[in-house]
Amino acid sequence: MAWWSRTQTLAVEPKKSVPKGIWIKCERCAATLYEADLDANLRVCTSCQHHFRMATEQRVELMLDAPWDEHDLELESTDPLSFRVDGKKYVDQIKSAGRKVGPGDAYRAGTAAIGSIPIEAGFFVFEFMGGSMGSVVGEKIARQFERAVAHRRPAVMFCASGGARMQEGVLSLMQMAKTSAARSRMREAKVPYISVLLHPTTGGVAASVAMLGDVIIAEPDALIGFAGPRVIEQTIRQQLPPGFQRSEFLLEHGMVDMVVARKDMKATLARTLRWFERGQEPARRTGTAFDDALDAAD
Repeated sequence: MAWWSRTQTLAVEPKKSVPKGIWIKCERCAATLYEADLDANLRVCTSCQHHFRMATEQRVELMLDAPWDEHDLELESTDPLSFRVDGKKYVDQIKSAGRKVGPGDAYRAGTAAIGSIPIEAGFFVFEFMGGSMGSVVGEKIARQFERAVAHRRPAVMFCASGGARMQEGVLSLMQMAKTSAARSRMREAKVPYISVLLHPTTGGVAASVAMLGDVIIAEPDALIGFAGPRVIEQTIRQQLPPGFQRSEFLLEHGMVDMVVARKDMKATLARTLRWFERGQEPARRTGTAFDDALDAAD
């Protein structure tokens, strides 16, 4: 018989997992980042400066002078086509998205200020069905532009969208023409329009109102284009050049005027608005030429 006996069985503690929302891995450099540090750095990687997607509410607070007067919150999408996908009704998708991000559909618009300059501001809400543009989004954009013309205030739009909303079929495609026509009336009235392209800006939004700004500014490495790179490669059966459809590629090819880091975006917008405020006509400039113009205005 053994001269010893076990009087207590030691309990083996289960392995502790890292709580969700504490750490995140960078999509570009694979660095492990502390979520609190990432938030403190405006959702920009501290190692490689990769710009993570930012929640719309955070962006509103970052870009606008508080407070702002939000409009058209009563507008709600309907289901004119009785659309279903994978057995789920479109009306149920709308309700689910609304519970997650609140009222207003995939676009928020209102009267605000940047650098004490009054503007009509608009934000695509990517959290609401990928920022897709349906009838409500098109109507809210058109109303934003109409207010800008009526009150002679510049319009600033922050774009992040997967494109037209398939659940509304041709009605969503009609919003491309509707918003473009409203933008055209702004141009005739010589009211400035600044478009800020975020990751991603694609589909029908990129093919219409997003690319019609007097000044087009993009965040670094944002995906901007109509069809995605993978679809294009499969269609043309050719390999695309490095960085295709990214902000820097579009800047190099004259499709955007500036690529601006998130931390500098509000100051750049204020500088651009002051340039327009001093009587400069809305006109398309590109790259360094436009930046030089802003420096001269300052």
